[in-house]
Amino acid sequence: MENFFEKIAPSYTFEIFPPKGNASTAGTYAVIDSLVSFNPDLISVTYGAGGSSRDNTVEITSGIQNKYNVCGVAHLTCVGTTRAELKAILDRLKANNVRNVLALRGDLKDESDLGEFHHASELISFIKEEYGNEFDIFAACYPEKHPESKSVEEDLIHLKEKCDLGVKGLISQLFFDNDIFCEWREKARAMGIKQPIIAGVMPITSAVQISKVVELCGASVPDRVRRFVNAYGHNQGAIKEAGIAYATEQIIDLLTRDVEGIHLYTMNQADTVRRIDAGIRSVLYTKRYALRSDR
Repeated sequence: MENFFEKIAPSYTFEIFPPKGNASTAGTYAVIDSLVSFNPDLISVTYGAGGSSRDNTVEITSGIQNKYNVCGVAHLTCVGTTRAELKAILDRLKANNVRNVLALRGDLKDESDLGEFHHASELISFIKEEYGNEFDIFAACYPEKHPESKSVEEDLIHLKEKCDLGVKGLISQLFFDNDIFCEWREKARAMGIKQPIIAGVMPITSAVQISKVVELCGASVPDRVRRFVNAYGHNQGAIKEAGIAYATEQIIDLLTRDVEGIHLYTMNQADTVRRIDAGIRSVLYTKRYALRSDR
């Protein structure tokens, strides 16, 4: 299979989440059936709070890689995990031909939730020490800083440390203001961060979703977004329509600003992806064709 990092930019990638515990994976595979029709370069699979869905993460990522012939990326988190458990997971991924992982600390409710690793950088070091270059490692980045960082500058210092450990690519936390992302990207490049930075976009489909997003990751919400969420109130259909339109425009603008990739947080909503895909496809492939012609 073609290496993800050898593909022509801008890349086009998706994130999905697996069911928790022993729940059936049939619904998730139905979503994947739809998503692969949009020819993504990569599909990442989340890990669940505290690793609650990690077995499903391994299974589904393996299916994406081997059944669908799409690059699968397994999320790995430090929270509540030992070195032995992580090695067992990585061995399973390796046995199933999955060689791409996204190394994360994970959401933390209390310091006691942490296992033998306290930071994503420790997890990255562990993977490199145990497996060398057998895995391509992605890391997360935060255009508006990690919620626990004191400043964007401090956060970039930690990001540079992760990159220097051997990270191959960066996937950004979601954001709604492209100016903020592009200004942050300039600072990252000035710090010497050279890895591809893939821009994370989440379409807003409900009022509840936007409040949860702000609470979890601290993303700022532009006035335009607040206006349509407030204007449509409990009319979820109208909010979804406006959210899809906003995400489509956001992606098209990012492509004009030469982002190296678009990572769509799908929330397992294949129909939402279908509609965004229809709106961006001609722009995305025009951009790819122009870059290919320049080579």
